[in-house]
Amino acid sequence: MFDDPAPRLPGAELSYQRHWLDAATADDWLRRLLDETLWQRPEVVLYGRRHPVPRLLAWYGDAGIRYRYSGMTHQPLPWTPLLAEIRRRLVEAVGQPLNGALLNCYRNGQDSMGWHSDDEPELGADPLVVSLSLGATRRFDLRRKGQQRIEHSLPLEHGSLLVMAGQTQHHWQHQVAKTRSHCAPRLNLTFRLIRSPL
Repeated sequence: MFDDPAPRLPGAELSYQRHWLDAATADDWLRRLLDETLWQRPEVVLYGRRHPVPRLLAWYGDAGIRYRYSGMTHQPLPWTPLLAEIRRRLVEAVGQPLNGALLNCYRNGQDSMGWHSDDEPELGADPLVVSLSLGATRRFDLRRKGQQRIEHSLPLEHGSLLVMAGQTQHHWQHQVAKTRSHCAPRLNLTFRLIRSPL
């Protein structure tokens, strides 16, 4: 799909382009999305206790395209003009429809995303996740399901695009771990195709 090499992992279909966006556009989108997005910080219940998720997030999508994960069901916010334009460009790039986008804001190195697979039933048999990174570079780790060892790490840079398709979510988990290094804010826009709306 893209020219830049992605890790070749068994049972995974990954495409990565380090410089999908030019620097000026990436800077502009980052600034505008930080200002315009209706960020939320929901809580999850673990072992009977409520904990705020360690990042900010927002779910945008077509009307009626709800998304459920970690015990939460997110109602879609309507596309902003900027997000509609980003979606248009991504649909053109990947040649697939996309009807929802989960935006994550990592404010510093202590904001994170734990190990998981994007394998919710509404994403269909072979989930498509199109991930645009803006802002600080953060390490993206991959490991086989059922294993503890990190098998591959990929630095997701400002303006880069990672596409996970095919059987990837069946066999692999991924995370963005906490880091003690100083980190500027990072936005991750993960556009998806909800095949079976809730």
